[in-house]
Amino acid sequence: MLDRADRIRHDPEAFAAATGDWRAKLLKLENFEPELDAEGQLGWTSLADAPEDAELVLLGLDSGKPHFAAFTPGMRAPAGRSMRLFGLLDRFAPGEAATYAAARSVLDWHSRHQFCANCGTQTAMFRAGWGRNCPNCQAEHFPRVDPVVIMIAEHDGRALLGRQPAWPAGRYSALAGFLEPGESIEEAVAREIMEEAGVRVSGVRYIASQPWPFPSSLMMACVGMAEDDTITLDTNELEDAIWVPREEVQRVLAGGEGSFLAPPPYAIAHTLLTAWAKG
Repeated sequence: MLDRADRIRHDPEAFAAATGDWRAKLLKLENFEPELDAEGQLGWTSLADAPEDAELVLLGLDSGKPHFAAFTPGMRAPAGRSMRLFGLLDRFAPGEAATYAAARSVLDWHSRHQFCANCGTQTAMFRAGWGRNCPNCQAEHFPRVDPVVIMIAEHDGRALLGRQPAWPAGRYSALAGFLEPGESIEEAVAREIMEEAGVRVSGVRYIASQPWPFPSSLMMACVGMAEDDTITLDTNELEDAIWVPREEVQRVLAGGEGSFLAPPPYAIAHTLLTAWAKG
């Protein structure tokens, strides 16, 4: 499929004919923001509407139809996170969030990695946009994914939650941090909880994972058993941290009152809390 997809830029009609699909669709991400139609769905346009200077990235086939993302050389991601985008995430139709995550991640990678890390020469797309090749030293570069642990500590039927100053008032969520070289998932969970809240944990267990394209992370949700409940807060990382009983977490997730606001449903922190609340 990749060999065939490399023909897109040179002969899109031949590619469409080869796949038996004359309705090939293009996902255009202007500055990495999704285009939504009047019904709030992702805006899909025809392949012919791609800008002349756009490089096309094959995202894959959906019901036998190829889907593409368009990368325009010089495209840059906006500074900081877009609050507008986060407000739209829960409006995606089933499957479209994953399509958007793949598109945003790979386009962001292209914007940040246009020059060879080995010799500094400007690189060019190959493998249908899932790699860049250096014409000078022939080095090949591929999209990266950054592993992130997101976790709660459990102690005596309570979950440890923290908050950052930028979050909406009252919102508390799971702690999180990037894996460091040479670490296992379990080691990263223990280190991050210790660094941010001063709580020592063991018996770490994995719950679930989620791609998070801001810019290109894989969130791995876990629960660790705390040895005690004494919190020593790192105020450079967190504004506050609290222990919340399982009954209160269940009530808040069900829409009831509590001492905190839960993370939004599209976030893996919500999935993690839900799994823990079930016991």
